[in-house]
Amino acid sequence: MKGDKNVDIQALKDIANKLRIDSIVATNASKSGHPTSCASMAEIMSVLFFHTMKYKISAPKDPSADRFVLSKGHAAPILYAAWAEAGLFPVDELKNLRKLDSDLEGHPTPRLNFVDVGTGSLGQGLAVAAGMAYVGKYFDQTPYRVYCLVGDGEAAEGSIWESLHFASHYKLDNLVVIFDVNRLGQSEPTSLQHQLNVYDARLKAFGLHSLVVDGHDVSELVKAFDEAANTSGRPTAIVAKTFKGRGFPGIEDLDNWHGKALGAEGEKIIKVLQSQIKNNTVTLKPKPPTAEAPKVHIGDITLSSPPSYKPGEQVATRLAYGTALKKIADTNLRVIAMDGDTKNSTFSDKLRNAYPERYIECFIAEQNLVGVATGVACRDRAVVFASTFAAFFTRTFDQIRMGAISQSNINLAGSHCGVSIGEDGPSQMGLEDLALFRSVPTATVFYPSDAVSTERAVELAANTKGICYIRTSRPNTPILYPNDEQFKVGQAKIIRESPKDRVLLIGAGVTLHEAVAAADKLKAEGVEARVLDPFTIKPLDEEAVVKHARAVGGNVVVVEDHYQAGGVGEAVLSAVALVRDIAVKHVYVREVPRSGPPAVLLDKYGISAPHIVAAAKAVLKA
Repeated sequence: MKGDKNVDIQALKDIANKLRIDSIVATNASKSGHPTSCASMAEIMSVLFFHTMKYKISAPKDPSADRFVLSKGHAAPILYAAWAEAGLFPVDELKNLRKLDSDLEGHPTPRLNFVDVGTGSLGQGLAVAAGMAYVGKYFDQTPYRVYCLVGDGEAAEGSIWESLHFASHYKLDNLVVIFDVNRLGQSEPTSLQHQLNVYDARLKAFGLHSLVVDGHDVSELVKAFDEAANTSGRPTAIVAKTFKGRGFPGIEDLDNWHGKALGAEGEKIIKVLQSQIKNNTVTLKPKPPTAEAPKVHIGDITLSSPPSYKPGEQVATRLAYGTALKKIADTNLRVIAMDGDTKNSTFSDKLRNAYPERYIECFIAEQNLVGVATGVACRDRAVVFASTFAAFFTRTFDQIRMGAISQSNINLAGSHCGVSIGEDGPSQMGLEDLALFRSVPTATVFYPSDAVSTERAVELAANTKGICYIRTSRPNTPILYPNDEQFKVGQAKIIRESPKDRVLLIGAGVTLHEAVAAADKLKAEGVEARVLDPFTIKPLDEEAVVKHARAVGGNVVVVEDHYQAGGVGEAVLSAVALVRDIAVKHVYVREVPRSGPPAVLLDKYGISAPHIVAAAKAVLKA
């Protein structure tokens, strides 16, 4: 070995050029990709994967191993090349990049056993990395480290700075964020170009240990990563001055090469790069992890005690959510709650008050909240429940959809849904959230209507794979179910029925209670009504909907505290679309609402019991 402290500098330089060549070969084979974006980070990847990081080729996702998150996911070819050159799979497989039958996709996804999360929607990787680092420092208490590579273009995303603030606040000294400052964006230079002093000043202002380096100098990178490992009490940022297309004659640092395979130019460049390699045989191997992460069990999670409510008692489902969260935390040490400074409204503070070390305050930065949750759940290290107002999850839709691509198991709870929140007004009313979560392919959507069903929804979500969403309401509502009632995902409940029922009323949350009141009014007028509680909106119990709709002669009213598009009504309409002789009257919030008392708003916007009665009569006359 040659060089400082037994570091073979030349070998690392050689590997960097091999990674460049691999990236050209892969993107030429697919006739698409981002070879110039790969070239700017070649030395960074060489030093990380062949000197700094501790991991096992035999077990890429070993809980004890260092983590690497490629936030600039379009540089996927060089990530794949690093693992191939390390020996995980044959280098020749890189030629399958972007082919339909290959998991080497255009941007990384966890279909690959060395990728923890999907990236490519820029600005999100750092939140995930911060979540991983939080678990390593405070829960696993194991010395694995987390490295996140961020592109300078995506540094314009506000979510990056949310995550930097979070990492600094929690003193995540096991986190290293590398800024690949290659000056060029997709269509033009970045706003800061190579003003490294500006990046450095901003990062220092955010409380990070910031180091400015030549990103193509292997020796500087080795020293910087070593310094990061010896920095305590704050995360490290490495600001690397790089050049897009580094080492590509006639292309380096020039515009209009983003996202383009090099074609014939690439073949010439490969020969130039090969001439610079001193040793074609990779001799550097990654070091193994230094300590074992604790084994954890996050399955078979149960409430520490069953629901214990009295008939007729009035309890808000948001309060029952907090009660259940504390109960499942009683039985499993890896149940973790997170919130965005709404914990005394969502009642996630019930877990915090009981187990403060298992609560993570993310403050008013909801995009970071969801990203960190994804990171905390990575490698099955924890069962995560992140909560805020339902309305505020709309700004996190991109993080949620990337969570689905990442095969993430996170639980999100949105309180204060609909006009029923009252005087706070429309900015605080979740009226689009069901549409959001129903559109996510891996999502299960719970909409419990009383405290008993809410507690069971929390228990079920803790054991359900994918993204789970629990919609909770602000007002106190009556207990509907006995404490020993059993609930299942995708299984609806019938609240009341008789052989003489002529109309089926379907509601959820506060509107289920309005539907019960409407059924009473209809009964007084000689019309028997059946009332169905879907419990989960996705998957909807379509069999039960069709069965009970037929039983009442095909007359259905769906009422919801949500806008028309994407909610309970559209789920029901989809379920009966191909079933003959079923008519559905959909009752929903038809306009942007205003402030007012909850009961007044339910009536003003047409979703109170009298409106349900009118809708039932209309569908019976049709």
